[in-house]
Amino acid sequence: MNPNDSAPGGRPWFPLENKAPCCVPEAQLVAENLSLHYGKAPAFRGVTLTVNKRCITALVGPSGCGKSSFLMSLNRLTDLIPGCHVSGSVRLGSEEILGAKVDVVGLRRRIGMIFQKPSPFPFSIVKNLTVPLWEHRVRDRDTVEALVEQALTDVGLWAEVKDRLSAPAQSLSGGQQQRLCLARALVLKPEVLLLDEPCSALDPLASGVVEDLIASFRGRYTVLVVTHNLAQARRIADDVAVFWVRDGAGQLIESGSVQQIFEAPQEELTRSYMTGLRG
Repeated sequence: MNPNDSAPGGRPWFPLENKAPCCVPEAQLVAENLSLHYGKAPAFRGVTLTVNKRCITALVGPSGCGKSSFLMSLNRLTDLIPGCHVSGSVRLGSEEILGAKVDVVGLRRRIGMIFQKPSPFPFSIVKNLTVPLWEHRVRDRDTVEALVEQALTDVGLWAEVKDRLSAPAQSLSGGQQQRLCLARALVLKPEVLLLDEPCSALDPLASGVVEDLIASFRGRYTVLVVTHNLAQARRIADDVAVFWVRDGAGQLIESGSVQQIFEAPQEELTRSYMTGLRG
């Protein structure tokens, strides 16, 4: 298919040759031989992946191949799951983040996560952003107000909500709620954003707004996004990692630039998945 043809759903393919390059194409997050088990059941096994700084990496593959579990292991949300065991190595820059002495709360400030279904706190719009700041001991009033306005501006919400900041977050539309959740992560000035199918629970218009917002993060944040929408991955990603189930566990079968994975994959299974023959 020509990369400039329309994708399923009417949104155009992102022209690969016109995509702006990453600002700093160097490793920021590196997983080596990473495995995760829920009890005795493996979610994924032996994943080694390098994520480039300030680039967008899409994780694709069929359901049940460990993509979301892999994402949660990167900021140790898996620590909160009884019976979950992670082995291997994850480095953020030069720092090993799976060690026992790591400040996990501080780590989650540096690596924020957004889930499939919008999950605002049951507070007001503004309190959704001030609570994380207070929890991380940012309490100077002028600083807090400036950070809140900047985060809401960054996700295109400030103009929409500035006159009703005290309204319940649940009064927002689904797309607005997801952008509020993004703002809640951005207000902490993270280095990395983990996005687990952030558009799948939204209507097409709201999905398009969030997708364009994610694309705008290129060059500002390191982004990993799980998506089942291959057209979306092609439009927004710089790099793609393809997961599959082999021998009863999720595995990374191929990774590379978006152009390589979509136009010249090395694995036959990748080629079949990208062309719709498998998955």
